[in-house]
Amino acid sequence: MSERRGDGWADLSSTELLERARNIACAIRAAGLQGGDRVALIGHNSIDWVATSFGILMSGCIVVPIYPTQAGDITAYILKHSEAKMLVVDTEATLQMLGAAIPVLPRAIVFESKGPFALSTFESDGAKARAADSSLPESYYASLAADDLAILIYTSGTTGNPKGVMLSHDNIAFDAKSSLYGAFAVLTPQDRVLSVLPFSHIYEQTMMFIYFLAKPTYFICHDANELISDLLHVRPNYMTCVPRIFDRLLAGINGNALRAGGIQARLVPWALRTARHWARAKTFGGFNPLLSAQYAVAKRLVLDKVRSRLGLDAMKFFSSGSAALHVDVAMTYLGLGMPIMQGYGLTETSPVVTVNYPEKNKYGSVGAVIPGVDVSIAADGEVLTRGRHVMLGYYREPEATQAVLSGGWFHTGDIGEVDENGYLTITDRKKEVFKTATGKFVAPARVESAIKRSMFVAQAMVFGDGRPYPGALVCPNWENLRAELELPTDATVDDLAKRDDVKAFYSAEVRKRTADLGSFEQIRRAVVIPREFSVESGELSPSMKVKRRVVESRYAGAIDEFYRSDPKIQSVA
Repeated sequence: MSERRGDGWADLSSTELLERARNIACAIRAAGLQGGDRVALIGHNSIDWVATSFGILMSGCIVVPIYPTQAGDITAYILKHSEAKMLVVDTEATLQMLGAAIPVLPRAIVFESKGPFALSTFESDGAKARAADSSLPESYYASLAADDLAILIYTSGTTGNPKGVMLSHDNIAFDAKSSLYGAFAVLTPQDRVLSVLPFSHIYEQTMMFIYFLAKPTYFICHDANELISDLLHVRPNYMTCVPRIFDRLLAGINGNALRAGGIQARLVPWALRTARHWARAKTFGGFNPLLSAQYAVAKRLVLDKVRSRLGLDAMKFFSSGSAALHVDVAMTYLGLGMPIMQGYGLTETSPVVTVNYPEKNKYGSVGAVIPGVDVSIAADGEVLTRGRHVMLGYYREPEATQAVLSGGWFHTGDIGEVDENGYLTITDRKKEVFKTATGKFVAPARVESAIKRSMFVAQAMVFGDGRPYPGALVCPNWENLRAELELPTDATVDDLAKRDDVKAFYSAEVRKRTADLGSFEQIRRAVVIPREFSVESGELSPSMKVKRRVVESRYAGAIDEFYRSDPKIQSVA
């Protein structure tokens, strides 16, 4: 493993990682914890995080990962609900912040500290315990059963308190091995992988286990703000991402060209469009010699250079999950020479249920089931799944568990369909689909995915439950918009969001982006909001999912005005 430290990179071998984990396991038990006790782990991605997580598991205790960006009241709830006996955090600043928000904290250990609570001191205590008893820590985990609880991970939730998902050792091991022997069998010890998503997310945790099985060189990105510099250093062969990262990379490429001006402002967008059209023709049909010639020019003049300047020139493929990936985005990356394999899963399913395979990648779908997993579609279209990947249940919530588990089948809450070749397509979350006043059902994620293709859109949320037609809250990519409309540089985003030309621009943009959807899904106008949704504001969950009820409540006045200001509605009224 390797991670950035200061201006350089620090390495840790698998043997050294195992030694650290063993010491941490012994220190945990020497501190008085027993097998089955919960240990909360809060921190940004790091080697310390991985070593501590493994140490907790080896001690026979249970890992409770918590996002470092999680709101204080939610963190307090998780610590109390999980009955955590110990807390491990990344920095003293994090500990002080938690101490100010939470009256009583469990015993705390800090990664980046030189005091008595330092992880290094804690590891030394564990090493002494091992020296005194050679059976440690093996005796701690020797008695563990496959179905014993290993990870208690709280779903971020878009409403109410999060639920504690209980995942066993077998859940994690089964899902990692099935995924590895399926979609990720192409990974080799010669490959370089970069971990970008937070370890607090089950997707990246399972990928961590897959990486340790496949044994590529494993690099860790601490901070998404350092992604480009990390890419340039690592030049990875493989990465797991979410659609938000793919969207932002493309917006950055287009935005840089737009700000450069001149021929770049026209050449780069043309090259990306050509890449998308070429990939679509290659994938879905319609290939012709002219398009092939245009693509060859685009590749030589722009596409290969873009990959190199981003540190992606060695990239073999990406995998994507957690949210819908628009097929146009996937086609653009394919045209860049970097296929994206979309998969599907939930925290409750450890998480992988389906994946696309490098040699059998059906774009627009989330792939086929991994070995040993079953998927079925209920009468109402809900996706059901069963197998060893399905959780033990929700911690201390038997009624909630019974509501989603029936006869071994887990009810995902997602709507989808399976084609004749066994490929699953997800249309939306069952609870998020809304009905307009005209009786049409709208799947907002599908529409939002189309809108967010725009280089000028940072975020979007579709609304319209019980209304005459759907609309969209849109937060601009202000940097790109300023360059496009030549807006005054000294104007605030609050002032810019009120400008008629900005409003007209985004109404035209959402109409264009949704023109190929069903007429009842098309967006006529947009409500421009000045700032992006954020975790800190409570509008996003830590896994970056929009909390729709929170956002709709916060912008209720703007949404009401959106419909009141429509002359067509006024004339009907």
